[in-house]
Amino acid sequence: MPEAVMLACHAMRCRFEIVLYGDDSARLRAAGEEALSEILETEKLLSRFLPESDITRVNSQAHRVPVRVDPRTFAVLKHAAALSEETGGAFDPTIGPLMACWGFRDASISAAPSAAEIEGALRLVGMNQVELDEENLTVRFRRQGMSLDMGAFGKGVAVDRAVCILREVGVESAFIHGGTSTAYGLGSPPNAEGWSVAVRHPLKPEEQLHAFTLRNRALSVSAPHGRTVVLNNRTYGHVLDPRSGRPVEDALMAAATAETASEAEAFSTAALILNGSSLAELVSRRPGLELLVVRRQNHPAKSTHIHIFKK
Repeated sequence: MPEAVMLACHAMRCRFEIVLYGDDSARLRAAGEEALSEILETEKLLSRFLPESDITRVNSQAHRVPVRVDPRTFAVLKHAAALSEETGGAFDPTIGPLMACWGFRDASISAAPSAAEIEGALRLVGMNQVELDEENLTVRFRRQGMSLDMGAFGKGVAVDRAVCILREVGVESAFIHGGTSTAYGLGSPPNAEGWSVAVRHPLKPEEQLHAFTLRNRALSVSAPHGRTVVLNNRTYGHVLDPRSGRPVEDALMAAATAETASEAEAFSTAALILNGSSLAELVSRRPGLELLVVRRQNHPAKSTHIHIFKK
């Protein structure tokens, strides 16, 4: 019977856990520790909370000069730009100015932004305003005040990097998650076709909505209620539409399965924002993508509409 080895670390303000199956527990533990080290290294590159990270340097300098970044960071930003275009801008890491506008950067803000303030922040949002120079590995902002926020992408990147390490050292069965919201199933556990992950109803946690089976696939679950602010005595969730500049209000939760964890994160975020026809079109263009979306039926009543999009 294969042995199970479990390891964990804290990074990107959440707990990452790995479970590995195999016949050599010492080899599995060494592989798991190497994967966790890669997660911590990814945090050092992408966290806006670390003063020496690539993202922090880009946010503070890229409006003045091109900022040279690690090749891994450059690859992440290039991938993010492609996913932003694929989702019609519903996923966009340049969301930072809007997050600040809505009080997610300053707890002292108590009033909702005006239309003019939202419009001003929107002028600073858009991956098409980020110049990526592949030859020199530099990043430059076209406007002062722009900033990157990898919150909807960074955990997925870390999970993907960890999975790559596990594959390189020959691990064939492992499950890894970051903060329980982003996960990847490598191979399958003993006596199973894949790793089963249950998604629960956002308003009725005792109710299971769907069980995804992950085998060399990723799952991401996004919800606007994870972080909130109260402005003018009204509660707003942290998921903002980069196109309108306003918080998402009718979507309660979205889950996405994809080939990589970073893609799953981008698509679950976009699924909270895009309408049904746009999601159906997105799924039709992306083989293997599956989306589950829960929306309010009659705001603010607790009736909901659940839709699964898959090809």
